Amino acid sequence: MLPVLGAVLVLLAGAAGLRAVLVSQHHAPIGGDYTLIDGYGKTRTQADFYGHFTLLYFGYTHCVDVCPLTLATVSAALDELGAQGGRVTPVFISVDPERDTPEVIQNYVQRFSPRIVGLTGSEAQLQPVMKAFHVSARHRSGDGAGYLVDHSSLLYLMDGQNHLVGMIPVDSSAHQIVADLKRLLPPS
Repeated sequence: MLPVLGAVLVLLAGAAGLRAVLVSQHHAPIGGDYTLIDGYGKTRTQADFYGHFTLLYFGYTHCVDVCPLTLATVSAALDELGAQGGRVTPVFISVDPERDTPEVIQNYVQRFSPRIVGLTGSEAQLQPVMKAFHVSARHRSGDGAGYLVDHSSLLYLMDGQNHLVGMIPVDSSAHQIVADLKRLLPPS
């Protein structure tokens, strides 16, 4: 029994030491200024969301699996949250400016919820935003316009001053997203 207790204490001390090292490390900030185009062709910046929480997701409209599932799950989670969910604006940012025109992005996000703000732009507009959020995207070869885009997938909860509050995995269920948002959002 004593050797087991000793081993547990060594593991706990090691875990505490590792946590201290990780917490003391400098981490690159996530997020930043952006200027993109919404589904109505209107220029939108992060300042348009000042004072509101945003839940950002980077994807593309021709995605066949993760993107539509994520948007449907986010919509269900925000509906489940009721009034508290109304404090969060879901934002879908395209990683495929070649195909995701404002009209295409608007038609796409409306399939999931009228609350979702779809944003797109030129490659030159999107690259700094993707870099600020550490989002990677790579076109996979395909036939003409039928190509796929491999991209990183996370939900970024930003506060009303465009600061990162937390990140939520996209494979979370609606119920898990609700639990994360209740934990991350301040009481109303």
